[in-house]
Amino acid sequence: MRLTDFWARLEEAFGPGYAASIARDQVLPQLDGRTIEQALASGERTNVVWRAVCAAYPDRVPARLR
Repeated sequence: MRLTDFWARLEEAFGPGYAASIARDQVLPQLDGRTIEQALASGERTNVVWRAVCAAYPDRVPARLR
């Protein structure tokens, strides 16, 4: 998954403002206690980060974006 696709999906699922907040502030256990931004900055693949987002927010991410 391209990084631009990742951000588009995150914004579609959460809205632009909330997506940025989640990426910056929310620590996900699925990412070894890192935020989305930290995981991406450390070189984690976008599809791995996206799966972590889907696992952390199963009710928020629509099935068509999974």
